[in-house]
Amino acid sequence: MAFCNSCGANLTEGTKFCSKCGATFSGNPGGMSTVRPAQTPMAPPPPSKGGSSALKIVLVIVGSIVLIGVLGMVTCGIVIHRAIKNAKVTQNGDKVKIDSPFGSMDTDPEQTVKDLDVDIYPGAQVQKAGTASMSFGPIRTVTGIFDSSDPVGKVCDFYRAKFPNANVSSSDQNQCSIISGGPGNSTTVTVQSSGDGSKITIARVSKKTASN
Repeated sequence: MAFCNSCGANLTEGTKFCSKCGATFSGNPGGMSTVRPAQTPMAPPPPSKGGSSALKIVLVIVGSIVLIGVLGMVTCGIVIHRAIKNAKVTQNGDKVKIDSPFGSMDTDPEQTVKDLDVDIYPGAQVQKAGTASMSFGPIRTVTGIFDSSDPVGKVCDFYRAKFPNANVSSSDQNQCSIISGGPGNSTTVTVQSSGDGSKITIARVSKKTASN
């Protein structure tokens, strides 16, 4: 819709003179006012995909953890390989001694009995399987396994007399356990029923001190 710039009267399209005041209207857009069509509002920008960013961060973290794990396994494999390569194995019949950067192990039953430094039940026979002396850093573990033809109760009475001040002592008709000493130097005796006799397991754990 156009209107006269002088008196404000409404004008029809194509009119050159105002019908009310006679003012000349040349068709110049400056001489009339038109109603502009309403502009279509612009659509707002799409929201940022925060979930996608969070997923990327999680994937990066998981990837880093996996990479660290792989590197750790590779490093561990290299260390173990070098330790095995530098290990010294000495065998004399059933007696095996291993010296490595991590520690040593000796399966000589006679030496193990000496290292236990515990009275062995009279008549008990040392077993080769499971009997060993091991050292890892400052910790030394000596384990001896013995078989006896005597019943559990009789064997347990023998070791209770050897360790009257034991920290723990428990028993029933089929087994007994005796624990003596502290974390740095402890002895554990376990007696279990085995056939018509008993199976005796003696384990001693000791820790080297600076004076040693």
